[in-house]
Amino acid sequence: MNRAYSGVNLTVLRGHNAALVLDLLRTAGDEGISRLELAERTGLTPQGVSKITARLREQGLVTDTGRRASTGGKPRTVLRLVPDAGYAVGLHLDRDELTAVLVDLAGAVVAERRSPLAFGAGGDAVVEAAASAVEALLTDAGADAGAGAGDADAAGPLGAHDPVHPEPPTPRVLGVGVALPGPLDHSSGVLHRVTGFPEWDGFPLRDTLAARLGLPVVVDKDTNAAALGLALAGCGDSFAYLHLGTGLGAGLVLGGAPYRGPRTGAGEFGHQVIQLDGPHCGCGNRGCIEALCLAAVAAGSFDEAARVLGEGAANMVGLLDIDLVLLGGRTVAAAEERFVEGVRAVLGERARRGGTVEVPVLRAPGSESVVVEGAAQLVLAPLFGRAHGHFPANRNDRNLS
Repeated sequence: MNRAYSGVNLTVLRGHNAALVLDLLRTAGDEGISRLELAERTGLTPQGVSKITARLREQGLVTDTGRRASTGGKPRTVLRLVPDAGYAVGLHLDRDELTAVLVDLAGAVVAERRSPLAFGAGGDAVVEAAASAVEALLTDAGADAGAGAGDADAAGPLGAHDPVHPEPPTPRVLGVGVALPGPLDHSSGVLHRVTGFPEWDGFPLRDTLAARLGLPVVVDKDTNAAALGLALAGCGDSFAYLHLGTGLGAGLVLGGAPYRGPRTGAGEFGHQVIQLDGPHCGCGNRGCIEALCLAAVAAGSFDEAARVLGEGAANMVGLLDIDLVLLGGRTVAAAEERFVEGVRAVLGERARRGGTVEVPVLRAPGSESVVVEGAAQLVLAPLFGRAHGHFPANRNDRNLS
């Protein structure tokens, strides 16, 4: 039995056990998985698994995909997840650009939109821009925000109706995940003094956008959303994702789970001071890594920016003893090899001087879309029991190649 998937046969944990089953179906992909395998890997009884999968079939989340030969007895029925049984919207609100994606239950992007964004225009204007982008995205995909999953009149791929396996009376669009620069409070969805935009302090982004769209909304820092998506993609259980775009921050996965801290304050990597009396930063301090990196980039010195980023990364590796550093963000993408090699060189030199193991530095897989797709996972991960827990199911080092 895989203890990472160990279930408990109690009625009060029915949702938990269903999430275990759904996650195994998700990771099995098109090949599917049998009820017996589900029971073996979750520790649930075969009867318990049969009840759960029957409910999931009734909800349109699971379907039969054929039979598989067994070592004895009759062939086993193979089940698989129905990816288009539900969708999530991911929103990345950057300081100058908005990106929106629609992803299915398997995490595949089925629609995408990009548009300029004036983040400094304030909360109300940005909420309206975000809501309009979501509505246009759903229109492109053939669905209305909040349309019922069983709405036979709905058009396009989100409106398919199966009379044999009726779908749940809940919206096919499960919700909207929003990723944006911090600091902010993930649990309340309230923003704090976003660097360079103090007017956002105290703005209830989650509740305001949810009221505007009529959909559930989850808000998190861009780096945390990216870290969640990368963990679900199998990038490891001890790593830091460093995002250098219009700002600089870190998303942490420690012990197999995203680490936000009790006040969503973890990962404010860009505002560690490494040069006393250095240049002023938008946060109010002087000599922050973010200010030094962006100044070097503005001067056209990517090698210097990579060296500064490397010094900060080496400090973090020494503090947290993580196994991997992943780099992403549009500024990194503009000179990817120079950033990866520059950060790697600093970490390698630190390791040699200290007699420690050199930590790998790699480009984050799918770095161009890692934040916005991670934002969608803020909605989907709880469905599969992955919002806060460990990520052993999809460990695959090939994802880092």
